[in-house]
Formats: sequence, structure tokens, C-alpha cells
Amino acid sequence: MAEIRNTEALEPQNLAEAKKQPDWTLWEKAIEEELMTLKEAGTWEVVEIPKGVNVVGSKWVFRAKKDAAGNGIRYKACLVAQGFSQVPGVDYFNMFAPVARLASIQTVLAFAAFEDYGTSQMT
Repeated sequence: MAEIRNTEALEPQNLAEAKKQPDWTLWEKAIEEELMTLKEAGTWEVVEIPKGVNVVGSKWVFRAKKDAAGNGIRYKACLVAQGFSQVPGVDYFNMFAPVARLASIQTVLAFAAFEDYGTSQMT
């Protein structure tokens, strides 16, 4: 039998399951925080659905974040798009991945070292 972590036992798999849990108010607060963040970022706008358009669905993903000692410290909810329903060439034409190639990173670092420039990291 597979071992289940404590957080996995507490984390709901969907919104309906989250609403049934005794800590629903904490999950609801996490949902409200996520929606506020998305709204502030201008992630989407509400529009009428044009006829013949594929609407990409979404789902909630829930995580109970814990500290190093295993104590619950934060409830996190993420709204994720169900991209598997998109059709290439119909719903999107270009794909972009915000990941730098290793060769590019090495080139920039080599140049910085050669010119004695300082470097830093942002997270």
C-alpha cells in the first residue's frame, strides 16, 4: 500500500471536495487571494463567448504549505488552465517557454566574468 503524506490526505482534489472539508474557510480565503492576484495582474477580461470558439476550461489545485517541521503554515489555491483542450493552429499559433538555453546563460556569465561585472539572481 502506498504511503500518503499528511498534506496529501488534507488537500482536496477539486472545488467540490474543498467545500466539504472542515477547513473550507481557509481554502476559500486561499481562492479569494488567488483571484485577487490574477485580477491585479490583468490576467483575463470577461467577454461574450463568440460562436464556434473553443473555451479552455480551468480547475483549482489546492496545496497545504508546511514549514520544515511539518506544521501547516499556509493554504494555497491555484487556478490552472486545462490546456489539453487547446488545438494547435486553432486556439494558439505560437508557443513560448520562459526558459533560457544553457548556452545563453553560459555566454552571459562568461561575458560578465571577462568584463568583471557583478551578477545577481532574482526569484
